[in-house]
Amino acid sequence: MEPIKLDYAEIKIAAKILRAINHKDVRQKMLKVIEENKSIGVTDLYVKLRLEQSVASQHLAILRLAHIVKTKRDGKNIHYSLNHDRIETIAKLVETMNEPEEN
Repeated sequence: MEPIKLDYAEIKIAAKILRAINHKDVRQKMLKVIEENKSIGVTDLYVKLRLEQSVASQHLAILRLAHIVKTKRDGKNIHYSLNHDRIETIAKLVETMNEPEEN
């Protein structure tokens, strides 16, 4: 069997994406609220979660950089929605990683 060549840059990117989702206190709650509302403005989001605006913005930036949420500008307001294609890709990756190894 040929040894697997690891692309450390790709591994680093994957780790950042998984870390973006794996934040139970804030980011997972944000994702849940965004999903429940289909699309939500940043002000409504931080009010619902009882967060300071700056804290909400920091966490949303992480989710945006990982392409887990999408944005749509409406005048001065930005609305967030889930990027279902990206989330599906991540879910498939995690599922593949959990499959038992074949000998």
